[in-house]
Parts: sequence; structure tokens; C-alpha cells
Amino acid sequence: MNLDAVSKQDWGIIGHDWAIEQLRRSLLNGRQRHAYLISGAPALGKGALAQAFAMALNCEDEAIARRPCGTCRSCRALGLGSDPDLIVAKREDGAPLKIDAIREVTRLLALKPYAARYRIAIFEDFDLVAPLAQDALLKTLEEPASFAVMILLASSPERVLPTIRSRSQTIPLRPAPLQVIKAALVERGCPEERADLIARLSGGRIAWALAAMADETILAERSETLDELSAIVKGARFERMKAAEDLSRRIGADKAAARKILEIWQTYWRDVLLQCHASLVKPCNSDRADEIRALAQRIEAREALLALEATRRTIRALSTNANLRLALDALCLDYPMLES
Repeated sequence: MNLDAVSKQDWGIIGHDWAIEQLRRSLLNGRQRHAYLISGAPALGKGALAQAFAMALNCEDEAIARRPCGTCRSCRALGLGSDPDLIVAKREDGAPLKIDAIREVTRLLALKPYAARYRIAIFEDFDLVAPLAQDALLKTLEEPASFAVMILLASSPERVLPTIRSRSQTIPLRPAPLQVIKAALVERGCPEERADLIARLSGGRIAWALAAMADETILAERSETLDELSAIVKGARFERMKAAEDLSRRIGADKAAARKILEIWQTYWRDVLLQCHASLVKPCNSDRADEIRALAQRIEAREALLALEATRRTIRALSTNANLRLALDALCLDYPMLES
């Protein structure tokens, strides 16, 4: 977190004012909980909010309303990730947290803080943790030390055990408004046209938007992904099967990579469908507006809808044991054929 950006009003967090206000009120009223469940889509800013809240909890400023100040020893240590009273339980090698890792965190939480007010543990992607491993946290939730605070991050809160959800204060984050994200990017020096594109592509995910602004390869890879889709749509049956084979070979069995690609294709088909209905809504993929308009003139709205539904269906299939290669083959054949 950029400490210079920490504000008494917004904690340096973009687009989640209501959540900040809720957490701030709990601090002002002395009603902070021992466990919080911050939920929302990936790259929505859950981690940034958790870190900012940890700073507010342990900030040394005497005035609660000014926390986090961003300048005291605790705020700076937390901002640099070097505070011994903050424990961040992360996934290793892409695998969900294991039961031993969670037990180790609960052991550390039971120790008195070194120098801060609270010992705080942040659990990333807790919804991916196996139920048995999640259950290892239950005893700590039922009998927490007075100085222990747990912050669970989850994209799918329904995958968190009900016994844990019921003992946590839930903070469900929502996508940030497009104009809020665009303004934040422009304020950070992003050219307005590029900021508008990134904001539209972000789907309200501020963390993704900031990453795309800082790393040009993110938009470059997205452009390559859309070029692949364009080639598939223009191709005949044989060419589509070859494209599916090449794509499958490139990503292997990595369903996360496949989901990333299909989510980009999904935004494209949504744009095409809206254009088929002559919608005045600006395309999400605004840099491809002419291409989208041209495709919408060659297919019917029904075909665009079927393509969008097929893409969504394939994304859902990635959460099952579906064969990735076969799923991609079927999807490419489901897309509308263009007349010569």
C-alpha cells in the first residue's frame, strides 16, 4: 500500500466507501469483532481493504477518527509487510491453504502481540480451503484471545463453512463504479482514453484496473486473446478445431488460464449482442468498437446470445471435472459461422 495515499476518509481504498464507513464505525464505537469475512470477486480489492483495516486497528494515533494515520511505527511496518503482529496466510504454489498452515496461524494468534494492540491474521482465498482445514479455525473463533483478530478473504463466501460465517462479520464488496475507477486511474497519470478502456474492462475490479495500468502486458495479452477469438469466428470447421487444439496445447490442463481467456471472450460476445440490438451502451471492449459493429451486422442477435451462453456454460464447466480440450472443441463449434 502506498502510505502517502492513505486518507483519513478513504484509507487509500477506491470504490468501497460504504465498507470503510462500516469498519470505521465499529472502531469508533469500540465494537470491533474478532473475525471478519471480506468477500467479493477476484481483484476487487479485498486484500487492500484487509491491510488498511489492519493498519486502522493497530494505528498508534490517539484519535481513533484519524486511524490509520499512515505515519506511525505500526502503520509503516504494516504498509511494508514487516510487522511481526500481522500474519498473512497465503497460498503456496497455487495450492489452497492446508490444515497444518491454519493450525500454525492459530498457534501464533494465541501469542501476545509483540508491540501492537492486536495480533492480526489475514487468510487469503479462504473459500478454497478444504472443509476439514477450515474447521481447524473454529476453536479459535469460538474462544478467541482478546487481542486476536482474523480477516478471511473469499471470492465465494458460500464455500466458507456456515459455522465460520456465523461467527464473522461479513463485508461483501461490490464492483466499483466505472467512473470512480476511471477517475482514480486518470488521477494517477493514466491517459484518459486508456483509463476509460481499462475501467470498462475491469468490471469494477479496482485491483485489476491498477495492475493493468501499471503493466502493459495485461492489455497486450488480452488483445492477443481477442485476436484468437476473431480468427475462430472467421474460420471454417477445420480451422476452428485446429484453433481449439492449439489453445488447449498452449494452456495444458490449466483451467484457471482457460477461465481467464473465456471471461475475455464473454465480454466480447456481450458487446456484440448489445450492438445487435443497437444499444447505445459503449462497448466494454471500446478499442474494438468497429470490429464489434461489423460482426453484429453479419450475425443475428439470437446467434450472439447463443455464443454468449455457450461461453458462460463452458466457464461453468471449468468448475467441474469436464475435459478441457473437449469443452474448447465444443465451444468453438458453437460459435456462429459467418457466410462467405
